[in-house]
Amino acid sequence: MIHWLHPDAEKELGDAAVYYLHNAGHTVAEAFLAEYERVCDLIINNQKLAMQHVNGLRSFPFEHFPFTVIYEENLELGPLVFAIAHQKREPGYWQSRIQEPEPMLKA
Repeated sequence: MIHWLHPDAEKELGDAAVYYLHNAGHTVAEAFLAEYERVCDLIINNQKLAMQHVNGLRSFPFEHFPFTVIYEENLELGPLVFAIAHQKREPGYWQSRIQEPEPMLKA
C-alpha cells in the first residue's frame, strides 16, 4: 500500500493508538490501527471514494472511532494524508499542513 503520510498525521495516529492502549487496552489499540489500514486501503484503491471539501481535500471517517482521514488525491504518489483528525476537536486545525514541502512516500 503506497500513500504519503504527513509527519504530524503520523504523530496523531501514534498518539491515538497509545491513548487507546493505555485507556482501553491492547485489543482496542490494535482495532484502531486496523481501522486506519482499512481506510487507507479503501482510499488507495479509489481516491474519489471520500467526501470532497471546498478546498479540494477529501475526508473519510473511521467506522468505530471518532477520527477522520483528511487527504488529497494524487494519482502519481497515492493519497496525500494530511491529518488523522479527531472529529470532536478543533475543526480545520490541520489546514496549514497543505502548504508544506514535497511529500515522502509511506508503504
